[in-house]
Amino acid sequence: MPTLPLPFDETRIRELTREYPTPFYLYDENAIRTNARKLLAAFDWCPTFCNHFAIKATPNPHLLEILADLGFGTDCSSLPELLLSRAAGFEGQRIMFTSNNTPANEYIYAKRSGAVLNLDDISHIDFVDQHAGLPDLVSFRYNPGPLRGESGNKIIGNPEDAKYGLTREQLFAGYHELKDRGVSRFGLHTMVVSNELNGSSFVETARMLFSLAVEIAQELDIRFEWVNLGGGIGIPYSPEQQPVDLETVGRGVREAYEQIIVPAGLDPLGVRMENGRVITGPYGYLVTTAVHHKHIYKNYVGVDACMANLMRPGMYGAYHHISVLGKEDAPHDTTVDVVGSLCENNDKFAVDRQLPTIDNGDLLVIHDAGAHGHAMGFQYNGRLRSAELLLAADGSVRCIRRAETVADYFATLDHKPLEQLVEPSAD
Repeated sequence: MPTLPLPFDETRIRELTREYPTPFYLYDENAIRTNARKLLAAFDWCPTFCNHFAIKATPNPHLLEILADLGFGTDCSSLPELLLSRAAGFEGQRIMFTSNNTPANEYIYAKRSGAVLNLDDISHIDFVDQHAGLPDLVSFRYNPGPLRGESGNKIIGNPEDAKYGLTREQLFAGYHELKDRGVSRFGLHTMVVSNELNGSSFVETARMLFSLAVEIAQELDIRFEWVNLGGGIGIPYSPEQQPVDLETVGRGVREAYEQIIVPAGLDPLGVRMENGRVITGPYGYLVTTAVHHKHIYKNYVGVDACMANLMRPGMYGAYHHISVLGKEDAPHDTTVDVVGSLCENNDKFAVDRQLPTIDNGDLLVIHDAGAHGHAMGFQYNGRLRSAELLLAADGSVRCIRRAETVADYFATLDHKPLEQLVEPSAD
């Protein structure tokens, strides 16, 4: 089994555990910045390119501030995500509000904030107009359904089965309706894959959306300010997988732009994306301690993290590489399941994994947990969400989210006996 590089060693992590008990997340700022710049460089041919970081991947304002510093935008789908965006320094059209089945108060706040309203259904024209009033700029999310040249992937599924977006016919009708109601600025968006490692998929998405933008513009006599190709650029969770070549994707999208947009007279047209996972995913680590061993029909290593801290393996059967600190070069000669403490049998970080011999007290690092990790945490079985730490560019480490306490868990319950049992500082 190959050894994957880490930005820290066992000594550094053991020092951290004196102040921050495991489990905890640790993010690498330098690596996040470097990778974010690679995406921007791949699209530097488009002066108005913007990647709206998908907040749902890693909703922490300290991480968002790093991306704001690099000129990113944000992609939001709820009021708290809008608030996180503004707290981290994003304003106006740097914020894309793409939501579905959205309450009126969230549309009202998004419009007042100057965020781009990216509507998920043709019926939302009336809904927004009634509750918030239509802004000057409106976008629609397109669902190509069977018209997509290739199917979706495991996470999103086939477009025909997805609850998101408008059909092709609805798009033409929707933009016509917006124009009739006085909307004068337009965007176009789609999102058809998630965690996709085939770079050509994103180029094909660009071709699809560029062609559609030309058709709509010509038929309805409107001009698009930008198209948003969505996100979904995946990361190589397994050591044998290769990362998406961002430069090749950027070059392919440029070729499609020059072949479709320029001859149609729509140049300049802005290009946007909303990648989250590829920006932070490889640079977040879940650190946990081995606390138990069990030998029955299989061999188990029990750790102090659980599916409530990282649910991707249990939810999707997703692979996450695991390193045992201090034993990176030891023989991987034992076969174990690495499991947590939930009363659910899918609470497993690894199944039949070849690892070094693990002793109680060993520190395990679960790789590629920097997106859709802590963000998807929950409190089932009364398990508490962990701290998040940032390995800053200067090498220091600081806490950017403290671990939850028992008092936090009971904070929303109005129950006198609990208040008497739980001290405010209890953990």
